[in-house]
Amino acid sequence: METNHPWKWHHTLKDLTITLILWGYYTIGFVILFAPFYMWARLFSSDVALAFQRLNARVYRWFFVLLDYLVPNCRRQVDPAVKSIRGAVIVANHASYLDPILLISLFPQHATIAKRRLFHIPIYGRILRLSGYIPSSADGLLDELMLASMEKMPAFLSGGGNLIIFPEGTRSRDGGVGPLNAGAFKIARLCKAPIHVLYMQNTARLFRPGRFLFDTRLATIIRVEHLVCVEPGYDDPGFSLKALMGKVRGMLEERRSHAR
Repeated sequence: METNHPWKWHHTLKDLTITLILWGYYTIGFVILFAPFYMWARLFSSDVALAFQRLNARVYRWFFVLLDYLVPNCRRQVDPAVKSIRGAVIVANHASYLDPILLISLFPQHATIAKRRLFHIPIYGRILRLSGYIPSSADGLLDELMLASMEKMPAFLSGGGNLIIFPEGTRSRDGGVGPLNAGAFKIARLCKAPIHVLYMQNTARLFRPGRFLFDTRLATIIRVEHLVCVEPGYDDPGFSLKALMGKVRGMLEERRSHAR
C-alpha cells in the first residue's frame, strides 16, 4: 500500500505559503501599500489614465520582485526588443494568468482588454475604468466606456502607448494556440497601427490554468520573445483581415512547435 512521502507534504506546504504571500500582496497588500498613491493620482493628476497605468505597471513589477525573492529558481528573460515597443498593438499567446501581469509590468503607458465581469468588481473595476482599459464586451453599463476607449485609442497609440491583447481570448489548457479573435486586428486596422507579435513561454509551468497553487519546485525560465513587427497595408485593396490573423497565428504555432 502506497503512503504519501513526507517531503510531498513539505513541498505542498511551501507552494501554499508562497501562493498566499503572492496573492496576499496582489489583493490586501495592494490596498495597504498602493491605495494612497491611486487616491492621490485620482485627485491631483492631470492625466488620470496615464497615472493609473504607471501605477499598475509598478504594482506588477513589485509582484515579480517578490516572486524573484520567494522563488529564486524561477528566472525571466525578456527580449530587449520587447521593452522598446511604442505606439503599437501587442498580441501574444496566452497560457497563464501571469501573462497579462508580466506584460503590463513592462510598459508604463499601456491599455489592455479585460474580461467584462472584472469591471463590476468593487474598487478593482473602478481602477480598470480609470486606467483606460477596455471591456471584452459591452453589457449596457459598459457601452459608453467601450465607445469612449475606442475613440481615444488612435491618439493613445500615436502618443506612444501600447495596447496589449491576447487574441485567443482565454488561457490555453494544453499549450496550443487557439483560434484568434478578430478584435485586436480590427483595432489595429482602425488605428493604422503596427502589430508586434510576442511569444510567452513557461508561465504555465509556474502557474497553470485551473490550479490555485504556484509550482515553486520546478526550475523555470519564463521567456518573453519578440517574434515580428507586422505593418500591414491597411489601405491596400488586397488587404485581408482573415489573412493577417492566419499569418499571426501561424507565427505563434511555429514558435510553439520549436519550444517543445
